[in-house]
Amino acid sequence: MLLETFGNRLKTIRENIGISQLKLSELTGVMRDQISRIENGQINPTLETVYKLSTALETTLSDLFDFSIDDNIVFKQYKIKPFVKWAGGKTQLLDKIKELMPKEYGTYYEPFLGGGAVFLNLTPNKAVVADYNSELVSAFSSFKNSNDYQVMINELIKHEENHNEDYYYEVREMDRDENYSKLPNPIKAARLIYLNKACFNGLYRVNSKGYFNVPSGKKEVVKAYQPELFDDLHEYLSNPNITILSGDFEKAVETAKKGDFVYFDPPYDTFDEQNNFTTYTKDSFGKEEQIRLSNVFKQLDKKGVYVMLSNHNTDFINELYGEFNIEVVHARRNINSKGSGRGTVEEVIITNY
Repeated sequence: MLLETFGNRLKTIRENIGISQLKLSELTGVMRDQISRIENGQINPTLETVYKLSTALETTLSDLFDFSIDDNIVFKQYKIKPFVKWAGGKTQLLDKIKELMPKEYGTYYEPFLGGGAVFLNLTPNKAVVADYNSELVSAFSSFKNSNDYQVMINELIKHEENHNEDYYYEVREMDRDENYSKLPNPIKAARLIYLNKACFNGLYRVNSKGYFNVPSGKKEVVKAYQPELFDDLHEYLSNPNITILSGDFEKAVETAKKGDFVYFDPPYDTFDEQNNFTTYTKDSFGKEEQIRLSNVFKQLDKKGVYVMLSNHNTDFINELYGEFNIEVVHARRNINSKGSGRGTVEEVIITNY
């Protein structure tokens, strides 16, 4: 009842000043379909969205809520989750991570975003997130801008409708084209999401040339577009206080200050040849990068930033962070090209507070 009443109130104010749903969408950055569903009482808007609507309509929040409200009804809180399956995802460790987090902090930083399980569960009001995978960053960024978001949705629906074995490999081969880098970000974002849903075991892997090379998962039907989840992601990520960056972890946290919180979830140290400094390629995150990361961790600690880091429980990692709090946890590794590479492993959560 409340949602319908609020929707009617919004519609009345909008029509009284002669603004169409399309114009209101342009003024607020809220998608027209979403405005329509709010006015029809079909979805529960966040306070962020309500504020955008009231500002665009040049009305006060109290005027927008000028009707009887049942005290037991509250506005929606985000319940969003990763839109892609990603190696190293932290969904199963969320409770432990949240337990060990500082109770209060300023800006949230996550420089190794991956699928974003922690970030999307916390939905902080102010955050700086980043990843070195430009394709993944393009996908997150495409949720931020309304026009990009609509292009991405249309492309995903096209992928779903055309999906078959031949089509999968046709889409997979797109990055071999010399003009691929010039494609709009939402087109590349839709490709990434589709391939992630359609490929074998949800594995993201590229070859030495940087081309995606995971075989098809041989699925008859692929659901790449999830309307409710995607609309919530779009609404949340369109928050101007959410910054999405592409690039190096050190640069991503350079603005972190005292009282902010940084969560590092880097590519993990390997269990094999733990102390060999030459067991990585130029494009991998090897021992030297782990050392550089530990130095950044210590620099942030000196600035008064709350810092948390996840990694494998190896001698090398324990030595790098021996002066900090180290808690051993167990996690199940579900994504690996080989079945023998899956199973329960020991990880550590390291904090400086």
